[in-house]
Parts: sequence; C-alpha cells; structure tokens
Amino acid sequence: MSDVAISNAIGYFIKHHRLAQNKTQDEVARDAGISRSTLSLLERGGTVTVATLLQVLRELDLLYVMDAFKIQKQISPIELARIDLRKRQRARSQKNDQQFESDW
Repeated sequence: MSDVAISNAIGYFIKHHRLAQNKTQDEVARDAGISRSTLSLLERGGTVTVATLLQVLRELDLLYVMDAFKIQKQISPIELARIDLRKRQRARSQKNDQQFESDW
C-alpha cells in the first residue's frame, strides 16, 4: 500500500469508530486535546503527528490496535533443540547411600 492509501485507511478507521460511538468531531477533538480541524484532517487521510493519532485512539478506546507493534520473544528452532537435549532422559532408581561390597 502507498503512504496515501495507508493514511486514508487510518482516517476511515477513526471516522468509522467515532460514528459508531455516536460522537461528534467536536467532542472527540475536545476530549483528545486537539482542534476539530486536526481531527478532520486525520479522518480525511491528511498528515498528522503520531502523538495526535495516539490521543485520538486513546479517546476512542482504540489503543488495542497498537498491540500489532508488540515484539514477541521467539525461541529459534536450534535453541529449542538445545533445551530439549538438556532435559532429563532417564530416571535413576533410589538406592541407599551405602556402598555394596562384593565378595569377590
């Protein structure tokens, strides 16, 4: 996707959820601490700062979309194989601490 297409998709997403929550641009902008014209620009796919986008997402309870940016620690297959090799392979029987002497 081009930058313009991504900006338009973000704007449509914001507008859709704002209308689904039955909020006006004035309400969202006021509660997010931005101007109505900035919110309008965002909804039309215009260029806004990341901070502005986050303020609007927070106001609309949409910060869950930021979960896509979380890095999940993954174990490589080689490291997983090493961990498996370190696991116990056999159980030992329980013997007394006494040494058995042979008659031989």
